[in-house]
This record gives sequence, C-alpha cells and structure tokens, in this order.
Amino acid sequence: MSSTPLSAGAAVPHHAWLGEFILLASLWGASFLFMRLGAAEFGALPTAGLRVLLATLFLWPILLHRGEWPQLRRHWRPVLLCGLINSAIPFALFAWAVMHIATGLASILNAAVPLFGALVAWLWLGDRINRLRWLGLALGLVGVALLAWRAPAGVGLKSGQAGWAIGACLLASTCYAVAASFARRYLQGIPPLATATGSQLGAALGLALPMWWAWPAQTPGLRAWAAVAGLAVLCTGIAFILYFRIINHAGPSRALAVTFLAPVFAVLYGALFLGETVTPWMLGCGVVIVCGTMLSTGLVTGLWRAKAGA
Repeated sequence: MSSTPLSAGAAVPHHAWLGEFILLASLWGASFLFMRLGAAEFGALPTAGLRVLLATLFLWPILLHRGEWPQLRRHWRPVLLCGLINSAIPFALFAWAVMHIATGLASILNAAVPLFGALVAWLWLGDRINRLRWLGLALGLVGVALLAWRAPAGVGLKSGQAGWAIGACLLASTCYAVAASFARRYLQGIPPLATATGSQLGAALGLALPMWWAWPAQTPGLRAWAAVAGLAVLCTGIAFILYFRIINHAGPSRALAVTFLAPVFAVLYGALFLGETVTPWMLGCGVVIVCGTMLSTGLVTGLWRAKAGA
C-alpha cells in the first residue's frame, strides 16, 4: 500500500480500484450486521470497546512494519482525541441503536454523514456553500426527517426505543462529521495509517473503563465473539486500509462515495440474516438522503466537471 497520494492530474483506470471500492462498501455494510450480533450478547459498550481494541492490535504491527510509529508519537495528542470523536462515541451509539432499530435503517442514516460533514465544515472551517449545495442540505435533512417519521423496528426488537435509536444514529453521524473537520484542521500531513492506528488506540483507551463496567455477567457465545472479531478486523482494520488505498488511487471524492453504496449491502445483509423488512418508504427516503448528500458535498458537480473534462 502506497501512502503517497496521486498528483492532481493523475488518472487511474476504474478497474484499478473498482473492486476494492465494492469490497469496502460490502465490509462497511456488514458492520451493522456484526454490531447487531455482537451487541445482542455483549451489549453496546463492550461491543464498541472490543471493536477498537482488536482493530488496534491488528493495525499496530502494520504501523511498525511501515515505520510510521515516529509520526504517531509526534502527533499523539490530536490523533488520540480524534479517536474518541471518530470511533469511540459513534461506535458505541451505533452498537446501541442497532439493538432497537433495523440495521438497514441505521445504515441509511449513516449515509447522511457527508451531509452533516458539509454543514460542520461550513460552521467551523468557513467552507463556502453555494445555492446548489444548500438545496442538497435541505433535501437531505427532509429525507432524514421523513425516514425518522415512519421508522421500522428490526424483527424481534422493541419499537418503543426507535426514536431514541434514530437520535443515537444522527448523533453518531454528527460525531463523524465533526471528526472529519477536526482531522482536516489538526491532522494534516500525518500518514493515514498512523492516524487510523492512533485513533483506534485513543478510542480503545476511552472505552476501556466503560467496557469493563458494562461487561456482561453471562459469557457471550461463539457467534457473538466471531461477530466482534469480524467487526474489528474486517470492518475496521482492513476497511481502513482499503479506504486509504482508494483515496490514493481514485481521489477523496470517489472514496467518499462508498458511503452511498454501503447501505445497499447493509439492507441486503439485514434482510438475509436477520429477517428485517425492507419497506418502499425506507428505500425512497434513502434515495432522497443520498441525492441530497451528493448535492451538498459538491460530488455531483465534481463528477460532472470531471466527465466534461475527460
């Protein structure tokens, strides 16, 4: 894996990164299924804590092998803090949310992260938002509101907590958005692998006591352990590596678009393995959210210009 980004004018054929793009979407889509299976026996806090702990153990030897430990040591304070915002809090919130609503619904709400990211960047970093992007923000927020209005609970889950679970998903998405602007302001120039490993370490330290406090009295079964291991290694450790490879090969805008494809896999996994119902209302609201997000992030105009200049 090369950590050197391509030059602005470099062009990489689609076949060089499309397979990794689809694989990353499938892994991030599976994270909601694994969180549901793990949290059912571990609970939300231990599931999130084990996820970041095992991901740290997976990434650490890679960091040392690539010689990026000095970079992490030099910038450890902002990197660890980013881990609390970008991993510890949202992972715990999503792990709790999928115990009360369908995993497909949670994944659709997660697709609004770039939407919130554009808004946070405008408020914090002063990013300019033109009329088209404002229209996208409004459209995406309408989609989220409509989805929350008629939110289905997952099969076998209590629907009475659905409203709180949706709020937890939106708060988690806001954390991701804040973390993106935080990284842009304070983590520029740090190798991505060092940021990924250090942030998981920071999240593991932040969740250590809550995980110990909420550890289940009854020993979880093999399925729950396997789900948490898959969540940590596949959906966090390997997914981070794939994500940074796609940024290097295809650019950040295309890497960002994986957020729109992941819910497709999450909804599919939920229907196949958890018996969740996929309603036309969910799909329609999901389309509205994705369209609004693409407009609000400028992805539509960026792709249009790239096509026009090809």
